[in-house]
Amino acid sequence: MRDAEVGDKRVLVRADLNVPLENGRIADDTRIRASLPTLQLLLERGVREVMICSHLGRPKGEDPEFSLAPVEKRLRELLPDDRLRLLENTRFNPGETKNDPAFARELADDNDLFVQDAFGSVHRAHASTVGVAELLPAYAGLLLERELAELGKLLGDVEHPFVLISGGAKVEDKLGVLQNLGGRAESVLVGGKMAEQIRMKNQLPFPVVLPVDVVAASEFAEDAETKVVPYDDLPDGWLGLDIGPETRTLFAEHIKEARTIFWNGPMGVFEWPRFAEGTKAVAEAVAASDAYSVVGGADSARALAELGLAEEVSWLSTGGGAALELLEGKELPGVAVIPDS
Repeated sequence: MRDAEVGDKRVLVRADLNVPLENGRIADDTRIRASLPTLQLLLERGVREVMICSHLGRPKGEDPEFSLAPVEKRLRELLPDDRLRLLENTRFNPGETKNDPAFARELADDNDLFVQDAFGSVHRAHASTVGVAELLPAYAGLLLERELAELGKLLGDVEHPFVLISGGAKVEDKLGVLQNLGGRAESVLVGGKMAEQIRMKNQLPFPVVLPVDVVAASEFAEDAETKVVPYDDLPDGWLGLDIGPETRTLFAEHIKEARTIFWNGPMGVFEWPRFAEGTKAVAEAVAASDAYSVVGGADSARALAELGLAEEVSWLSTGGGAALELLEGKELPGVAVIPDS
C-alpha cells in the first residue's frame, strides 16, 4: 500500500477487528491497535474516506450480540477522524462466507481501491477477503506485510535450538504445523487437551515433550475441587485442566535454551484463574527469553496481553488459523488474490 496513490480516494480496508467480547465489552483490543498503522498512513496521505469492514464471531445472520458497535467506539477513541467509517459485521450478510459476487460488489461500490490488512482472515475465501480484491485495485496493508515477513522467518533458516510450543483442545487443528515445523525443532512441547490426544495416539514422526503432571479437577467447572497429580494418576471421572508445576518447570527449562520459539495455544483452561498458571508460566518463560519469539493464536495473545508481556516477544501475531495455515505451507486465498507489485 506504500505504492498506492490514495490522495482524495475512497479506500476500502479489510481489517481484523474480531476481538473477544465479555458482556458486550471488549476484553482485549490488541487487534484494534494492530490495525491502526495502516489506517493512520491512509489518513496522512490524504484519503477522502476510509471504509473499514470486518467480521466478528460467527453469527447466524444479524445478531446484536455480534455488533461491531463496541469496536467502533474503541476505534474512535484510539483514532478520532471523521473520514473513518466502520461497516457492520460482514457476517451479518449470508453472502460473506460464500464469497458471493453480489455482496462483494456491494462492498466495493463507491470505493476506488482495496487494502487487505486482515491477516487473521486471509485463509478464508470470503467476499470481503477475496471477492472485493477481484473488483478493485488491491494492496497489502502494513500489518499483513509484517505478519508475512515475521512468520515467514520460521519457514526459512532459523537459529537453533528451535523450540515449538503447542497447546489447545484439538490436535488436528495444530497437526499440520507440528508436522511441517516439528521435525526442524530441537524440542516440541505440547500442553492442553491435545497433549492427552497425542499421548493416546502420536501421529508425529518425532518425539514430543508431554506433561508429567496436571492440575486435576473433579468436574469441568471454575470452582471444582482440584489437586495436582501425575499425568498417569488422574482419578476416575476427573479432568486435567492445566499443566502441573513440574511440567511448568520442565517446559521453562527447554524455553530458556531456545534461540527461536513459536508458541500457539494455551496450556489449559486459562480463562479460569485457577487453571491459568501453566499458560502464565509459558508466557513468562517466552517473554524472558532472548530468542526470536513468535506467538500466534487468540488465546496465547490474550494471555500475554493480560500479563502485560505483549511487548516482550519478537512478534505477536494477530492470526490464529491464518498463521497456522501459512506455517503448514498452505496458500492463503486472501494473499494470493493481491497482484504482484
